[in-house]
Amino acid sequence: MLNSAVVRIVDFCAHRCWLVLIVGFFLTIAAATYDVARFSITTDTQSLISQDLPWHQRQSALSKAFPQKGISVVVTAATPENAEQATNALQRDLSKRSDLFRTVVQPDSGDFFQHSGLLFEPLSDVKKSIDGLSKAQFLIATLATDPSLRGVMKALSFAADGVQGGEIKLGQLVWPLLLADRTLSDALAGKPATFSWQELVQGSRPQTIQLRHFIEVQPVLDFAVLQPGRKATDGILRSAADLKLGERFGAKVELTGPVPMNDDQFSVIRQTALRDTLTALLGALIILWLALRSWKIVAAVFFSLMVGLATTAALGIATVGAFNLISIAFFVLFVGLGVDFGIQFSVRYRSERHEQKDLREALRSAARKVGTPLSLAAAATAVAFFSFLPTSYKGLFELGLIAGCGMLIAFICSIIFVPAMLAALRPSGELAPIGFSSLAPLDDFLQRHRIAVIAGTIIVVLAGTPLLSRLPFDFNPINLQNPNAATVKTYRELQGNPQTSGDDAEVLAASLDEANSTAQRLAALPEVSRTLTLSTFVPGDQDQKIAAVRRAAPRLEAALNAPQQQQSAPSDKDVVEAIRVTAGDLSKAAGNATAPGADAARHVSDLLMRLAQSDGATRSKVEAAVIPSLVYGVDRLRDSLNPQPVTVKTLPPNMVRDWLLPDGRARVQILPKGDPNDDNSLPSWPQNLRLPVLQSVCMNPAKRLSAPLSKQVPSHLPPWLSCSSSHYGASRMCF
Repeated sequence: MLNSAVVRIVDFCAHRCWLVLIVGFFLTIAAATYDVARFSITTDTQSLISQDLPWHQRQSALSKAFPQKGISVVVTAATPENAEQATNALQRDLSKRSDLFRTVVQPDSGDFFQHSGLLFEPLSDVKKSIDGLSKAQFLIATLATDPSLRGVMKALSFAADGVQGGEIKLGQLVWPLLLADRTLSDALAGKPATFSWQELVQGSRPQTIQLRHFIEVQPVLDFAVLQPGRKATDGILRSAADLKLGERFGAKVELTGPVPMNDDQFSVIRQTALRDTLTALLGALIILWLALRSWKIVAAVFFSLMVGLATTAALGIATVGAFNLISIAFFVLFVGLGVDFGIQFSVRYRSERHEQKDLREALRSAARKVGTPLSLAAAATAVAFFSFLPTSYKGLFELGLIAGCGMLIAFICSIIFVPAMLAALRPSGELAPIGFSSLAPLDDFLQRHRIAVIAGTIIVVLAGTPLLSRLPFDFNPINLQNPNAATVKTYRELQGNPQTSGDDAEVLAASLDEANSTAQRLAALPEVSRTLTLSTFVPGDQDQKIAAVRRAAPRLEAALNAPQQQQSAPSDKDVVEAIRVTAGDLSKAAGNATAPGADAARHVSDLLMRLAQSDGATRSKVEAAVIPSLVYGVDRLRDSLNPQPVTVKTLPPNMVRDWLLPDGRARVQILPKGDPNDDNSLPSWPQNLRLPVLQSVCMNPAKRLSAPLSKQVPSHLPPWLSCSSSHYGASRMCF
């Protein structure tokens, strides 16, 4: 019955060819018009997953309670001071753009940490820092009253005089001299020069976490366009350029997070969708010509393909409303698979036309011989796509629905419009049998050795089957993205650091007390590195730390705040004189000694003499490297001398809102052990997180969905007035 129906359809279309073609033409025009008017791509990646799944409902509830910011701005510089100043300047500028950004937050720097940073250090480090600052009271006063290159030279001269007087050992100056050597050498060589007073005080190279700061941005998204966050990301980069962060601080601004990474994916669609579809069409035309060798037959198949493509697109829009990142691929799939039905019918027609001189009879004969297999092929292909329908992954569901219907439409178009077009164009008959005679020996070989070929194939399949057990499954969607994209590179760099790896689990507890109790229990699991709640941000031993700071505060404030001693800005002549005096003092302090400190002092003395003999521009370059960070460090020290107790109530409101809801519910974050790039380190998490008393448990693997933005606090806090908590990671995944 199926074969007879195909034959009758083909015969009718050949008999009423012009009527069928006119209907097909107007159908294509109507469908294409509808496609252009209604075509859209949804840029909401959350809609790719069914909203009915329990874990997705928990994810949505957690995201609604604690919204992710969407964009993580990563600011890096060569010194901690420059990184902080660049971050502060950018945050202030972005906060003025309410049209682009809903919230702009510094999670690891800003006023709160500037005033309370000392409280986050261990008590022993606080006492050590305060003791060292108290002993350096005279040097602090010198630098505070004369924040210029002249004042810095005076401070260095005082240190050299201390060596000669026996109060200081020359070895104690090795670290400051090494830093001065580096800055002077770079400036004299014409390279970018920097100097960090924070690095000088802490006595070691700054850690990566001190050179990198974050700004979390919740952008205003426009889902009506293909890249909803493009205006926001462009605004951030434009602001960084306008502020000249690179020139002023040597800072580099990079973006990552769900919004810019998704925009990168949408950009690829915008740039490649038309190209890929046209490439598929060109490839189809080439294959059609190789198979059919007649422009009239090629035109028949191509017309059928265009009718089917426009109709399928219209059906898809009417069915799902808007294409998504997955279903948009149906265009290429339709061209690549749908053209096959027209090719099979046309090749059979050519073969029949060689034997049948009458065109309509050749069409009927072709339909009789190809109707059933072609129908089965279309059904099998459609069923393969329809197998996506039971999935809860909405992106695949829509692709399966559209592509499956498209295969049936392609088949119907092939038996309607291909015969009609052939009947209208009336291609000439075939003079020779159809096929590739050069492949006849291969055909003959396969027929004569068919049993051996089949047996060999079965043996190869059986031999390879055990290897399937070792087949890895990469469920890291970041690997599907362009590895050269700036957002992906930034994400990879953060992921390579254990403190910014991004894999975590989230628990929503009924109260902060319950969250703290849960965090304590989970911290005992062997898979857990550490747990975090809002209470993590309340430092311990505050009374002793505040007491230590306040005991030293009067003396330090006297050194920092002495307006009557403030000196006027020096002239270049004054600076040159100070440099020469300091060079001489260092040379005297080194004397004829051979210790490392003496060698360092002599080398810096030589560099200072070269600086004194160079032009004013070089000295200005050194001053630009040394003085701004000095002024910033003095201001930070002044702000840190009156610390106030930190409690949950006195924490910054934006920080509290990220961990505690107004109704009392609190968030717990669980950080895992293991390599974040090793997929095998994750499967044990859901089984081990057995928390029946909790409202929800969400896994937050940074790479498992589409982007990075979770919140973490480093396992240790950087020394001297610095504290960090960072935001990177991914969309939350809940189980």
